[in-house]
Amino acid sequence: MKTFSPLPEIGGFHARLIAQSAEARAAFQALPILGEAVQGRVSREDYIAFLIQAYHHVRHTTPLLMACGSRLPARLEWLREAIAEYIEEEVGHQEWILDDLETLGVSRAAVLEAGPSPATELMVAYAYDTIHRGNPVGFFGMVLVLEGTSVALATRAADVIETTLGLPKKAFRYLRSHGSLDVEHTGFYEGLMDRLHEPSDQAAVVHAARMFYGLYGAVFQGLRSAPSLAVAA
Repeated sequence: MKTFSPLPEIGGFHARLIAQSAEARAAFQALPILGEAVQGRVSREDYIAFLIQAYHHVRHTTPLLMACGSRLPARLEWLREAIAEYIEEEVGHQEWILDDLETLGVSRAAVLEAGPSPATELMVAYAYDTIHRGNPVGFFGMVLVLEGTSVALATRAADVIETTLGLPKKAFRYLRSHGSLDVEHTGFYEGLMDRLHEPSDQAAVVHAARMFYGLYGAVFQGLRSAPSLAVAA
């Protein structure tokens, strides 16, 4: 699928990004609901709430990538080309989530009408703000958080939740497919980050990664307080 080949440098920025965002990542990973998910101690309602909020931020992935690409300076043309490949692979993933929710008895109309939780809305708004007000390269801090979380948790959580709750396999297309895709993206992302040499670009990604761990954590923390939607029998 991917034909663009970033040229990493040994001991480049990616390793420092991981180290400099470690504290924020540890705080995110310590959230009780994440531990409960991989142990199968979540409810059907928890999973539905997660999918609803996932829809309301994933549907912005392609527009955010487009916005980021449009704002990059000419010196980062190679990164704009990489974004075009990200877009090709990410487009339409929100439809997978709606399919999963329909399998669980939640109508598409109900999801669209409900809108995002405040935490999800704030995270998405901050992503757009990062691109339009700050350094657009900072958006790759969000990519680190979302893709890294998928790699670490998605497939494992899907297997446990399916078994524990007895849900149909076709209710997990988003988690399983996205987790597998993000494993493929990991090396590609690392190569991109190792081509960032400008200190201001590097600082923008580190700052955004720290922020998005907190913002995404707030999305998970609010899942059980979000209003429930009507589920078909």
